[in-house]
Amino acid sequence: MGPLLIIGGKEDKRTTPDVLLTLTDLVREVERPKRIGVVTTASTMGEDAYATYQHAFSALGVHDVVPFLISSRLQAHSHEWSTRLERCAAVFFVGGDQLRITSLLGGTAFHQALRGQWDKGLIIAGTSAGASMMSSTMIVEGFAQAPPSRAVVRMAAGMGLWDNVVIDQHFTQRGRIGRLLAAVAQNPAVLGVGIDEDTALLVDLNTQNMTVYGSQNVTILDGRFVEETNVQESGPTQALTLTHVRLHVLAQGYGLHLSSRQPFAHRAGHLQEEERGED
Repeated sequence: MGPLLIIGGKEDKRTTPDVLLTLTDLVREVERPKRIGVVTTASTMGEDAYATYQHAFSALGVHDVVPFLISSRLQAHSHEWSTRLERCAAVFFVGGDQLRITSLLGGTAFHQALRGQWDKGLIIAGTSAGASMMSSTMIVEGFAQAPPSRAVVRMAAGMGLWDNVVIDQHFTQRGRIGRLLAAVAQNPAVLGVGIDEDTALLVDLNTQNMTVYGSQNVTILDGRFVEETNVQESGPTQALTLTHVRLHVLAQGYGLHLSSRQPFAHRAGHLQEEERGED
């Protein structure tokens, strides 16, 4: 099973493109053709979105970048996608509207081929809407900078690549902690993951580890230990109560064990260096 690279949006493509470099480094490491497929389904300007990332990846040394301009379910049902995906090391989902991804691709031949090649090591990356769609349950829309209530978030089925998680993007920049808390309140068994802009989460489901890359933070909300909540009896706009939510804010060099949900330092000695720097 290949890794998932989940990007919070607005990744730097020119000055310090560390997030996209993480993907191109992964492409060079896998034993697959060194090609990136750019899936533009989320965008209504697919050719422009492809051109942007074709240029960005070429500048980082991966020159074999091909478009997946899928804009209808009829196109997505073509069985040629299995062969095309087989010839890629990675596919990259651009931003836009995550509901376009799930409604146009969900359950199609493309979706089946994607999962089949992912099982064989294909890297799947996505930014913004391409990040939200990774989970089994995704946030479709919601109100930014609003206190948590049932009405601040609307969810739907995602592409089902990562179970037991709900992902939000542009997280700190758009003040989305209220809607992620509301999502976790309604589904406390899932892990709430909020990814900032120019930041990525590399998820390896084989090792059950996820690691942060990029310039900002990933916020983790763990609702497994919630003791008190009024979500089942509250009205749509009533303020929510949610106690004993576990919160982690992680920067580059840190990660989380998915099985234990315990944070760790990715770089050897990093925690010790941090402690010495406080003296």
